[in-house]
Amino acid sequence: MKLWGGRFTKETNQLVHNFNASISFDRKLFRQDIEGSIAHVTMLAKQGILGNAEKETIISGLNGIMEDIINKTLLIDGTHEDIHSFVEANLISRVGDVGKKLHTGRSRNDQVALDMKLYTREELTQIKELLKDLLEVLQNTMKENLDTYMPGFTHLQKAQPITLAHHLGAYFEMFKRDYTRLSDIYKRMNYSPIGSGALAGTTYPLDRDYTAVLLGFDGPTLNSMDSVADRDYLIEFLSALSIIMMHLSRFCEEIIIWNSNEYQFVELDDAYSTGSSIMPQKKNPDIAELVRGKTGRVYGALISLLTIMKGLPLAYNKDMQEDKELTFDSMDTVKGSLLLFTGMLSTMKFNQPAMANSAKKGFTNATDAADYLVNHGVPFRDAHGIVGQLVLYCINKGIALEDMTPEEFKSFSPAFEQDIYEAISLKTCVEKRNTTGAPGRAAMEQVIALNDQYLKSLSAN
Repeated sequence: MKLWGGRFTKETNQLVHNFNASISFDRKLFRQDIEGSIAHVTMLAKQGILGNAEKETIISGLNGIMEDIINKTLLIDGTHEDIHSFVEANLISRVGDVGKKLHTGRSRNDQVALDMKLYTREELTQIKELLKDLLEVLQNTMKENLDTYMPGFTHLQKAQPITLAHHLGAYFEMFKRDYTRLSDIYKRMNYSPIGSGALAGTTYPLDRDYTAVLLGFDGPTLNSMDSVADRDYLIEFLSALSIIMMHLSRFCEEIIIWNSNEYQFVELDDAYSTGSSIMPQKKNPDIAELVRGKTGRVYGALISLLTIMKGLPLAYNKDMQEDKELTFDSMDTVKGSLLLFTGMLSTMKFNQPAMANSAKKGFTNATDAADYLVNHGVPFRDAHGIVGQLVLYCINKGIALEDMTPEEFKSFSPAFEQDIYEAISLKTCVEKRNTTGAPGRAAMEQVIALNDQYLKSLSAN
């Protein structure tokens, strides 16, 4: 069944039909299409455009279609152009001519805009829940590793000692921003386009505020042309998903490095690793690598939709049909990546001795050795030069700063005393950094308390 046959005297070429049809992917929208239709019919009856008996007959038919699709007794086949014509054709076959009144006062343009908003809203909510689960795993892991010392890096070079809790806390902040971004998008997109018609509204006395309430929107959209032509919310959503994937990819890159034999900072659980078909010793971080790889897939969807929309005049254009496959794939990719990454992180074991040893051998306490000299009256620029000579000396001898004897220290500067060892210990280097956001235990405990409050606020919403 086509919803537009009256104007035409010839059947559509089969290749044209196949190229034009969207049912192969917009079948995902069957729930939203039926829910939107039920709200629309309910409003039509409230406004006296349909009788109550007609409303009840149509709603009963729509609910039956929904139930049969879910139970797989009604299969969505490719003989229809899109999910809208599939639902309407099945409705008419079940309830007769009254089913033909379903489409009164609406167009496929506002119908598909509604369906996609409803679907996106649900997916956005699911992704927020997955982010919340990841934040909780991060928070628990941070609490367990307040005293797990490791090197902090700049330029992928060991820089200063930090804790694993502090390192993971950086990702907590990233994913917290991701959660907030999704909440902002939800607020901006949560306005109902149904009742906008093809582009210029309708002469029927529709109550768009009422359908908005029925469907959980904050109100109706205020311009009928924008209502059917708007894909900003999908571009925003894909942008937010791209940032989520970028954060996951950065984290995965570090896990891949940490999992290498050269670092041995982490051991991945067998359930989240794979082996080699030829090398029996291998335990590969395939999940982390795949998440890193799938990031490009989501980026591609964002760029594609931006490109699709960049030259479109108002109002609806068929180009916009291309939004769905891209967005559906990105939604599924992000949900799968978050779910698997969270499982991988929650089962990962951290090699605390290897992390601490790496910090010691990387001269991450060199800055603190310079600060020690400054606190003993040596000008900073001189202190910087002295410690640079110390590091070169240790590199040549294959030792760490704390392995030097007191006499070796004094040969570089008489300002060094026995307390230099305590001053450059990993514990001291970390613990004396307690400004807000620093890795010291006192500072981290404050952040963790704030994180707990934040996570409770998410659970309360």
